[in-house]
Amino acid sequence: MKRRQFLSAASVGLATATVASPAIAQSMPETKWRLSSSFPKSLDTIYGAGEVFAKAVAEATDNKFQIQVFAAGEIVPGLQAADAVTTAPSRCATRPPTITSARTRPTRLAPRFRSGSTAGCRTPGKHFGGGLDLMNEFYKKANIFALPCGNTGCQMGGWFRKEIKEPGDLNGLKMRIGGYAGRVLTKLGLVPQQLAGGDIYPALEKGTLDACEWVGPYDDEKLGFNKVAQYYYYPGWWEGGAMLHNFINLDKWNALSPTYKSVVKTASMAAHEWMQAKYDAVNPAALKRLVAAAHSSAVPARRNGCLPEGLARTL
Repeated sequence: MKRRQFLSAASVGLATATVASPAIAQSMPETKWRLSSSFPKSLDTIYGAGEVFAKAVAEATDNKFQIQVFAAGEIVPGLQAADAVTTAPSRCATRPPTITSARTRPTRLAPRFRSGSTAGCRTPGKHFGGGLDLMNEFYKKANIFALPCGNTGCQMGGWFRKEIKEPGDLNGLKMRIGGYAGRVLTKLGLVPQQLAGGDIYPALEKGTLDACEWVGPYDDEKLGFNKVAQYYYYPGWWEGGAMLHNFINLDKWNALSPTYKSVVKTASMAAHEWMQAKYDAVNPAALKRLVAAAHSSAVPARRNGCLPEGLARTL
């Protein structure tokens, strides 16, 4: 009797396994995407968020869903990462919505709804204040679905080849600055330029740029801006907590299973947390190194060579 009961239970277990296995396989098909970053590999934090995202997706799906990350210039130039999503050379891109070409210019409005707000304000606004839904209405114009995937924290005001003492000093200044901040500063006569990260240093060195803003001390040090510009100002009032997004081809997003959509959302949040924590960890030490280098050099007007004196004294 017990033997018959055991065989019956075993049959039920086998039947359940036969049903469950195909269901799992259907929800986790082999999928391969390409991700175009707007940044060079040398910027290991802002570029690295794409790798963190891709790794999290692969680990959550037992490598069934693989995303290959490409640096700026490997598939398309950094400014065209969103174009690659809309035209399908890439399935997704990691980038700030302010870095765009003419084709995806409608998306520039999105990150500026809360311009100047910190990450602590912006992230809740996206997830609980209807921000994501509102922005994705704009992104539809470019066949894009977007998810937050990183935040730089408060950015610096930028590097200048000459000292800025009053608003009039901005008149005619050619500055690499993106989005609506550049449009606002045109009221003071500034001439905004849109350049990818890897193109800024040579432009500053040659004098085709007079100033630039990028992210903050850690990235700015890596890009070497302090070697070609003497003056470093803060804060970047226009980017109190600049948020990056995963831009995903809308058709490819809609084609994903609910399981894969959930994985992509969770992995994007993991990358978002990682980036902000990394910048908060590495920026202070980089800032101290930049200040120390400025004070040890023979740069004229050394007091202002790296930072306004008030901040330099606090370090």
